[in-house]
Amino acid sequence: MMVHEWVIIRHAQKFWGASGDFWQAQWDKFLNVAGEDPMFLWVFGSTVITFGVYWLIGGIYTFMDVTNMPKVIRRYKIQPGTNEPVDNKKLMKVIWSVLLNQTAVGIPFSFIMYYLMTWRGFPGIRELPTFHWVLYELAILILVEEAAFYYSHRFLHSKHIYKYIHKQHHEWTAPIAVTAIYCHPVEHIFSNLLPPLLGVFLMGSHVATAWLWFTLAILSTLNAHSGYHLPFFPSPEAHDFHHLKFNNCFGVLGVLDRIHGTDAAFRQTRAYLRHIMMLSFIPPRVAIPDTQLTKMKYWQMQHDLKQQ
Repeated sequence: MMVHEWVIIRHAQKFWGASGDFWQAQWDKFLNVAGEDPMFLWVFGSTVITFGVYWLIGGIYTFMDVTNMPKVIRRYKIQPGTNEPVDNKKLMKVIWSVLLNQTAVGIPFSFIMYYLMTWRGFPGIRELPTFHWVLYELAILILVEEAAFYYSHRFLHSKHIYKYIHKQHHEWTAPIAVTAIYCHPVEHIFSNLLPPLLGVFLMGSHVATAWLWFTLAILSTLNAHSGYHLPFFPSPEAHDFHHLKFNNCFGVLGVLDRIHGTDAAFRQTRAYLRHIMMLSFIPPRVAIPDTQLTKMKYWQMQHDLKQQ
């Protein structure tokens, strides 16, 4: 091993160690106030964190949708002209449904999660896992959710049950962030709550790892439904296209869509070319503009959807 490589590794190890000590100290301070009751942390803590992240970030997006401010953000709309501004009556219906899912469904599910994790076994509350282990777990959690969400989502699109359950979520062909969990309670359980929990259960995750994972999952779905392709954010083009067309792009990462060919129509569009993280402030529709043909198809599609 070269000397400079050894130096880099030593500095990296020191960074991980110092950073780990810092977060362990903060966690100890938190537990000294909140206590170490597993039920309180898994149920109440998970509820507060998921509720808070959803409405803090979702609220920022909603402010932009309601006020059309700041105007510069409109340049990043994936479907220009939609929800500008959002219909307040439709928005209130969404907010009520989301709150119902978060309370009447989400809180009882948190108790179920706690009892499942107790039966499964999880590490002690006081000691945090290492960063290396957390990164490993997050990789597994992402892959497990991809599989669970993709197949549950495709099942919800089955012609035999779509109109009874999943159709509610697809009322929004141009989604906004807070519609992320605007859905039937059955869908909320099997497609929104179970997929992220499944990996936590399989890995026997620490509660702090679970909180981090739930936060990342919520941020991801808010972004996917936001209707904006913002600079330096993961691209939401694929899921936005799913809301527009219904029959493509069922997954989160797109891996299973590629394997099963359920992104074939999406890959024929200009949106697919825009499906990248933009590393500049140039709007995606400016960097990769529609052709005249794709513009005509887009507006025809919008017209057809309004007639349904």
